[in-house]
Amino acid sequence: MELKRVVVTGLGAITPIGNDVETVWANALKGLSGAGPITHFDATLFKTHFACEVKGYDPNDFFDRKEARKLDKYAQFAVVASDQAIKDAGLDNESIDHDRVGVIFSSGIGGLNSFEEEDGYWATHKENGPKYSPFFIPKMIADIAAGQISILHGFRGPNFGIVSACSSSTNALIDAYNYIRLGQADAMVAGGAEAAILPSGVGGFNSMHALSTRNDSPETASRPFSGSRDGFVIGEGSACLILEELEHAKARGAKIYAEMIGGGLSADAYHITASHPEGAGAKLVMRNALKDAGIKPEEVDYINVHGTSTTVGDLSEVKAIKEVFGDHAYKLNISSTKSMTGHLLGATGALEALFCVKSVINDIVPPTINHEEGDDDPEIDYNLNFTFNKAQKRTVNVALSNTFGFGGHNASLIVKKYTE
Repeated sequence: MELKRVVVTGLGAITPIGNDVETVWANALKGLSGAGPITHFDATLFKTHFACEVKGYDPNDFFDRKEARKLDKYAQFAVVASDQAIKDAGLDNESIDHDRVGVIFSSGIGGLNSFEEEDGYWATHKENGPKYSPFFIPKMIADIAAGQISILHGFRGPNFGIVSACSSSTNALIDAYNYIRLGQADAMVAGGAEAAILPSGVGGFNSMHALSTRNDSPETASRPFSGSRDGFVIGEGSACLILEELEHAKARGAKIYAEMIGGGLSADAYHITASHPEGAGAKLVMRNALKDAGIKPEEVDYINVHGTSTTVGDLSEVKAIKEVFGDHAYKLNISSTKSMTGHLLGATGALEALFCVKSVINDIVPPTINHEEGDDDPEIDYNLNFTFNKAQKRTVNVALSNTFGFGGHNASLIVKKYTE
């Protein structure tokens, strides 16, 4: 069968560097760090005292008090970002066939806030017997964001959440892309949300030595590809893209930001948390994405890397890029926007796909911040262009986004400039 073309017609985001798309993009180009001391709880007894928190967020600005009580914070973020994207795309329109619009919205962890609240109450009130909120389970489960978005907008197409750790929202976008190109939906609301800056989230990652402990300088702690990197910085928030069948978008006069042309999936089959040291799964997933898109490696201009600022992860991804792209690896731009936003876990793929779309539109690559002269890892090839510290203007016709998750889950997607 002839596959449909799929375009991006709407964007939404609430992140540590801005609560709307234009602010997020402007701050990314400035190289703004979203990191700072944790305010959500007292972290003084933890190894890590900082995170990339969403700032200036008040649920009462978006929900009435009764509704907010029914939604975990991660799902609130999902609704905020998806509302932005739906409005941006003009999908909040009664003329749209709601049976043909779906929602795939992911989270790596889900309602951790709700789990902590309810479990904490039980632990301190055992003598009174169990007393759980009737909203506890629907607030906690990782698919409820997708369900809530569909309920709010009446979208009755495919509806579910995907959990593949930090690849979750890239998986969501790839699945949404496939539903549309196979003709099973006209448009899909796709993205991810996460809100795990909590004692259990920080404590859990601390215990596996995954988080940076640069407490004296939080804003410089996320430093992908630098020799002194010591772990990632946990972030929170949500990002959403509206994917739409090209002819459907044109028929309703929608603005078209970019075209999604391919997606790849793979597994490391190696370790529950560590990347394969030679980047085996990373190589496979990028090759799968290129094959799906029907393009050659030398057609890619920019890679938004997973680049979490971990010792093994950064190095293995560099090895994979060099092998997949060969000599062309030295001609493309590479950047890790996690150096600014922190690692949004299950939401990171959607946010980084959004950055790829904006790069394609504007012909500029956001930077990898926090690299200092001489702070080199002898195993990393610095002849590659990591877009250190300053955004770089260049023609970006094609951009690729990588995300890799605990469990060895790998996902890559590719977007390009839209042309008739």
